Amino acid sequence: MWIAITRAVSPAIAHCELTHVEREPIDLDRARLQHTAYEEAIGRTGCRLIRLPAEPALPDSVFVEDTAIVLDDVAVVLRPGAPSRRPETGGIAGVLARHRRLARIEPPGTVDGGDVLRIGRTIYVGKSGRSNEAGREQLGRRLAPFGYRVIGVELTGCLHLKSAVTQIAPGLILVNPRWVDPAALGNLERVEVHAREPFAANALLIGGTILYPAAYPRTRERLERRRLAVSSVDLSELAKAEGGITCSSLVFRA
Repeated sequence: MWIAITRAVSPAIAHCELTHVEREPIDLDRARLQHTAYEEAIGRTGCRLIRLPAEPALPDSVFVEDTAIVLDDVAVVLRPGAPSRRPETGGIAGVLARHRRLARIEPPGTVDGGDVLRIGRTIYVGKSGRSNEAGREQLGRRLAPFGYRVIGVELTGCLHLKSAVTQIAPGLILVNPRWVDPAALGNLERVEVHAREPFAANALLIGGTILYPAAYPRTRERLERRRLAVSSVDLSELAKAEGGITCSSLVFRA
């Protein structure tokens, strides 16, 4: 069975951190409705949902992906690069402790979960403004006893590695090659995003289903031509907070 941890949208989301997008008004009620629909879409894949309450003092806390990574053997509680986001990890750690042994990233290391892409036993970590060398080195040390290797990946023009590339099937990635060199991730088959949809590389694979933003129909056509199972989700309000479709859940096997 798969488990997905989510957290309700903070009433303070309008004060979220932004790096690569311009600030726009966020309709809180619509964001909450879209987030509920997102949770329902995750549930339809067979996931058991663990829904956490909103954190009124933490604007970005809906984006639980950045707080931890959960592997088969261990969960690593991360240290987000934005100081305002570091208090988000406490509640998540308490939930994960019921499912995995825990490791942690300690100062001065920083790692955002959005920078972490697992493909098999390799953990790729984006060299972004949110994840530093000390964090990558610590992650490598924490995971080496479990047979994982950690590799840093250069990226440009985007917030996180998973803004630029995600896995959409075994051996297959969805990628924006203008933001990350696909060759840095080894010899994987790839689907490139449509040139008019630069943010379209972020997809959430659960089992055999890809949850995918409704905002990118041209790239979705490319996925469907591969006969991949795609479920469309509208997250346009959370996108204004620089959130992708992977950002609002932590998905792992029970």
